[in-house]
Order: sequence, then structure tokens, then C-alpha cells
Amino acid sequence: MSRHDWWGIVLEAPDPQALARFYSELLGWEIAKEDPDGAAIAPPEGVAYLAFQLSDGYIPPVWAAQEGAQRMTMHLDFEVLDLPEAVAHAVELGARESEHQPQDNVRVMIDPAGHPFCLYQDDN
Repeated sequence: MSRHDWWGIVLEAPDPQALARFYSELLGWEIAKEDPDGAAIAPPEGVAYLAFQLSDGYIPPVWAAQEGAQRMTMHLDFEVLDLPEAVAHAVELGARESEHQPQDNVRVMIDPAGHPFCLYQDDN
């Protein structure tokens, strides 16, 4: 990661290396960096990365929002070709489906650290 045009998103986690392995398997991206305080994954081509940093006292957000609970401030969206297959793969890796599902072509998933993310199929 010696490039100077990288940009990315960083998620806090109680076990950043485990969350990096989850998303690496989910997306097919390589682990580009790993140390005791965090990890990062990157696609084979491009300038974006997804990083995970150690957060002591991490409190996972809830979906859907609940009064007095840690609110979600962002989430990741991933377009997939086959929504049921992608959901099954995510669950096999350790994610779970959220109880609240607002759209038919989107599945809100919860990663192993509690971050919501969406798998969606574009029907256009």
C-alpha cells in the first residue's frame, strides 16, 4: 500500500483481523495490510480499500434505528447478480439477515461485528 492515490472506508471492530477475513471472503479481495491494530483489504484493480481498525469498547450499531441505541451512521452496499445466492454466501461466512427488510431487491445483512451492509440486485 505504498500508493498515494488510495482512498477507502474504515470500520471500527473489536477484532479487525477477523472482520477483514470476513469481507475478504465475501468480496474476493486480498488482505493488503494487517497489523495488531487493524487490517485492510483491496480489490485486484482500482484505488479503493476497505480497512478495519481496533476499537476497544466497540458498540455495534442497530438496524433499524432504535431510541437510545447506537445508530448506524453509514453502511456498505454491494450489487450482486443473484441475491439469494449472495445472501446464502454471506450467512455461510458469518453474517446474518436483519429482521427489518425495507425492499424486495435488497437484503440488509449484519456482519460479524454488527455493521449493517446491503446486498442488492439491480433489476434494470
